[in-house]
Amino acid sequence: MLRERLPTSVSTLLSMRICGDMAYLLDTYAWVEYFIGSKKGEFVKGMVEDENSVIYTPECCLAELKGWAIREAVDFEELYRIVRKLSDIHCITTEDWLEISSVRSEMRKKGKDFGMMCALIVAQQKRLGCKVVSGDAHFEGVEGAVLL
Repeated sequence: MLRERLPTSVSTLLSMRICGDMAYLLDTYAWVEYFIGSKKGEFVKGMVEDENSVIYTPECCLAELKGWAIREAVDFEELYRIVRKLSDIHCITTEDWLEISSVRSEMRKKGKDFGMMCALIVAQQKRLGCKVVSGDAHFEGVEGAVLL
């Protein structure tokens, strides 16, 4: 099932990254839906396989994805290989860390349980100028969020 999701050629993969018209930052929720092949995952698959899309993954989501793989007894190394092939993994910058406090403070005015990980994703979204793709209700009301 996982192998079916890989692009059929290197040129397809390169075109996703070079000539993308739309940029998306996928969080752990989006990747899990993609890997389990759910209806929401089919929507994510459409984004990932669209050659006009550029896909980003925050590095913090890798830890969450590994935790999910451990709980579900899924081969994380295979998941990690796929995420690396289909997306650009973005490291947390000092700018992101400093922006998190502002983002979290603003979002907590709307909901008290907006956490640091969500704030980190929003900070990276702002820096990269892309849309966040997630099914996490915490992203409701976040400008540029695509909720699954």
